[in-house]
Amino acid sequence: MRRTSFDGMLCPIARGLERVGEWWSILILRDAFHGLTRFDQFQASLGIAPNTLTRRLNALVEAGLMERRLYNDRPPRHEYRLTERGRDFLPVLVALTAWGTRHFAPEGPAGVFVDVETGQVADPVMVDRVSGRPLDLERFRFAAGPAADEPLRRRMAYADRKRAKGETPDQTPKP
Repeated sequence: MRRTSFDGMLCPIARGLERVGEWWSILILRDAFHGLTRFDQFQASLGIAPNTLTRRLNALVEAGLMERRLYNDRPPRHEYRLTERGRDFLPVLVALTAWGTRHFAPEGPAGVFVDVETGQVADPVMVDRVSGRPLDLERFRFAAGPAADEPLRRRMAYADRKRAKGETPDQTPKP
């Protein structure tokens, strides 16, 4: 079954999902952050079919998140390394890990993100780089940017109308 492409959408979430929205892709990126680089390492870690792994690695290379480097001439063997674009995915993985642990791991964290110098477990939150404040729907909102099309502007206006009525856009009335 062929899926719809999000590539033509203006939404950066849709465009990001076009590159990493298939679950194997995110797990491959996770493993790359853990130091795995070779096809057999990814396959052993994930238990993924070779043809599926080949497709996902090719897609990640094509999307510019990983690069393929030859490490053996005979037979030709490649390793896969994160690019700058791929390394920029780290905050997404950290946030997804924290969210998954908080809501779907009643047994506790399977892994934690720690400070290299102190060994202290990090408590990841997203903050505004300018103010240093945690991002939440009380202080911040999505707003249409310069490239927004009319449907996006309507969605943003709808959220603003809800906020004006004293509701957060997620339907939760403010206390």
